[in-house]
Amino acid sequence: MRYMRSKSLPLLSAALATFVFTAPMPALADNSVTIEGVTLVNKGRVAVGRIPANLRDKFGETFGSGSGMSIDTKSWVRNADGTYNGSLWLLPDRGYNVAGTTDYRGRLNTIDIKLTPIAPGAAPPAGKEQAGVEAKLADTLLLKDNKGNETTGLDPATGVRQAEGGMPLLPQAPNGKIALDNEAIARLPDGSMFISDEYGPYIYRFSADGLMISATAPPAAFLPMRHGAVNFSSNNPGPGETAPDPKDPTSGRQNNQGFEGMSLTPDGKFLIVVLQSATRQDGGDSSSTRQNTRALVFDAADPANLKLVHEYVVPLPVFTNDKGKTAVAAQSEIVALSPTSFLMLARDSNNGYGQKGDKSLYRSVVAVDVSAATDIAGGKFDSDTAVAPKGVLDPSVKPAVLSQFIDINDGADLARFGLHNGAPNDRNNLSEKWEAMSIVSIQDPKLPDDYFLFVANDNDFITQDGFQVGAAYKDDSGADVDTMFQVFQVTIPGLSAK
Repeated sequence: MRYMRSKSLPLLSAALATFVFTAPMPALADNSVTIEGVTLVNKGRVAVGRIPANLRDKFGETFGSGSGMSIDTKSWVRNADGTYNGSLWLLPDRGYNVAGTTDYRGRLNTIDIKLTPIAPGAAPPAGKEQAGVEAKLADTLLLKDNKGNETTGLDPATGVRQAEGGMPLLPQAPNGKIALDNEAIARLPDGSMFISDEYGPYIYRFSADGLMISATAPPAAFLPMRHGAVNFSSNNPGPGETAPDPKDPTSGRQNNQGFEGMSLTPDGKFLIVVLQSATRQDGGDSSSTRQNTRALVFDAADPANLKLVHEYVVPLPVFTNDKGKTAVAAQSEIVALSPTSFLMLARDSNNGYGQKGDKSLYRSVVAVDVSAATDIAGGKFDSDTAVAPKGVLDPSVKPAVLSQFIDINDGADLARFGLHNGAPNDRNNLSEKWEAMSIVSIQDPKLPDDYFLFVANDNDFITQDGFQVGAAYKDDSGADVDTMFQVFQVTIPGLSAK
């Protein structure tokens, strides 16, 4: 999902700022946070790596980077020399879409990884500051609909494929293909996968070979509505398409603000999915009131028939922007720690390499605790009643609690790896969108509760040497935004047992 560079983040009013801080965000001090009685520790970055922006996949198209990521834990091996080998799946979204969406075929990339971490707090070897992650594209799998046809990144405009064969209403592009704006992935032991989507917003299940085998629709309150009917358009028309009327849904998920984060719990029993920001009726009609998003928890015992069991309001992080006003960050990915807690990657917009703005004011991983939050699943807020009209949360509803965990913009930690946040706006300035996150054990018997937390960027396919859908392109930013990985070492006691 791509934001137009010309848009700026609107500001919150003073009254709203008073409200949003009811869920406090403590400052990062000792690099630790306690959630559900367990203390999580951030030991800092231990590796960084890149994939070149102009890399092409086996179909000859510009490689798409990290809208979603899932590490293949079965492949993960700790070598005698302290290095690691394994693979991960990296999910791109709907393709290069600066001047509108294109017929980019949905796909999934397999990446082979060699990780050479440094000790927490240590300095990387000179000249190898960004060589700790060696990432190579190993394969690319096309995703197909339940009839075996290719999918597309084109905006579904007014298209809807009617429910049939156990499938709900599906977003359909003018060319007849199912439209996907993929954002997160969770792999199952049998090789099949859940993939979350922004157009729906839906949760799709694909087989190991990329065939759609089921689709889960959210409660009615999440479905984008125009003129009293479901309309999946995101107001990013493709060639020859017209913009929707009205351009924004009247209720349901806001354009480009669908199921951005999704993760299975460590025991595989539950699937948690989170909207990028609030629904339209809950204040999502303005980025200044969009704070109260929602998390859905599904029973995943039967992957083909997910069952909604819990739903919570999650107040998105807030930060002070460059004008001294309070603003709302959007969530970009989650990693489930338990059925009632998860890590959430959140960020600001329009700043970083490839953008006009150079300095990001908020990029963080926060810990989210819903254990004491009000469960609103199946109630009036899932149908025709807003839970946060105009951004003000219903007083009967207690939201999740957020706690700061990792500051991705930490200048000293970035500098150790030759990176920075802000001017000069060059390739070592972090890019705008950090949207992928996954976790894997460090496999050290001396540190049984330590993990590597991988985060990766969505580079929006920005390059000066691009090729997609039969045509070459050159991004007008003048930038070549590499796919990047940052790896943090974290301590999460009891994670494997949760």
